[in-house]
Amino acid sequence: MFENLKKKLESFFKPKEKPKNLKAQKPKKQEKPSKAFKKEDKIDKTLKEKAEKIKSEIHLEPDAIKQFESLKSQQSIEEQIETSQEEIKEQPKGFFSKLKTALTTSVIKQEQFDEIFSDLELTLLENNVSLSVVDKIRSELSKDFVGISIKRSDIKNLDSLILNSLKSAISSVLIEPPNLVEKIKAHLSIPYVILFFGINGSGKTTNIAKLAHLLKKNKISVCLAAADTFRAASIEQLETHASALKVPIIKSQYGSDPASVAFDAISYARKNKIQCVLIDTAGRMYTKTNLMKEMEKIVRVSKPNLKLFVGESITGNDATSQAKMFSQTAGIDGIILSKADIDEKAGAILSVSYVTKAPIYFLGVGQKYEDLQPFKKSIVLKHLGLE
Repeated sequence: MFENLKKKLESFFKPKEKPKNLKAQKPKKQEKPSKAFKKEDKIDKTLKEKAEKIKSEIHLEPDAIKQFESLKSQQSIEEQIETSQEEIKEQPKGFFSKLKTALTTSVIKQEQFDEIFSDLELTLLENNVSLSVVDKIRSELSKDFVGISIKRSDIKNLDSLILNSLKSAISSVLIEPPNLVEKIKAHLSIPYVILFFGINGSGKTTNIAKLAHLLKKNKISVCLAAADTFRAASIEQLETHASALKVPIIKSQYGSDPASVAFDAISYARKNKIQCVLIDTAGRMYTKTNLMKEMEKIVRVSKPNLKLFVGESITGNDATSQAKMFSQTAGIDGIILSKADIDEKAGAILSVSYVTKAPIYFLGVGQKYEDLQPFKKSIVLKHLGLE
């Protein structure tokens, strides 16, 4: 989860590596000259002898000679360091490097910040983070840095200041849900009704079974409603889960009114004092007006306490668009994102909650009944290396 986004963000956190050739390199051993150069060697030898003679005549002290050679060697090292520093300056800088440089040299203007932010913006967009969320993160970060003069005492902690600001900006787009188990237990009237919807293949039925397992584990009695009367084998699939979990299921024939199945399940639960009813529905394409209107009827009849949209995390911006459309048609109280364990980009996790203004209740992280993870902001921040 989050691997691609985390790797790209880490490239912003880590300082650029300096070239390792800062020390003076040892001169390479010269190859033995060929015979063709013997004459030149003889001339060089003669010149060296004359140099030694001049050196002895001017009576330079040995300490002075050593000092001169040391200064010459030091000058060579400094020249190499200067060259290396120039190479570092020429290396491309990411968002954090540019922001740090700007903060320590001047007060940043909005236009300057937007230009610096473009690197991070591209990374977020590449990882399926919606544009509205990118704009929100930019807005939150700019509050901390635009027009702000950094104190000298804070310069040493500049890395921490930037990271904490990014952590705060990402937290601002995530909505943490209430504890569903406690919410159901505190509900005065029986039953507490949860309606599930989403498009075909999003994992509604599997996640209903996972939630039923979680509720049973917390001593909450559950009843399943097979209101998906359209998809072939959908009723049998839910029956298989009900049998494995040892919970009752209310069903009807294929082609029957799904709203009536939901009504019968609620009546059964009320009569038998079952605390929670989980209603499965047919997958609906969010672009089909007639199917979405049918969802409105199910909502009207069942009067659910909680409407959960189930979407695939790996579909990124498409999951966000689906959730937005369902929210406009039937209203969304919360979200379950399936396949979050194989979602490397994490764009949907960062976007869907902010766009719909509804919290993510759970993340599906596997195929077993236990693989339903209650959502927390800290999970996202930890996977991004910010916690």
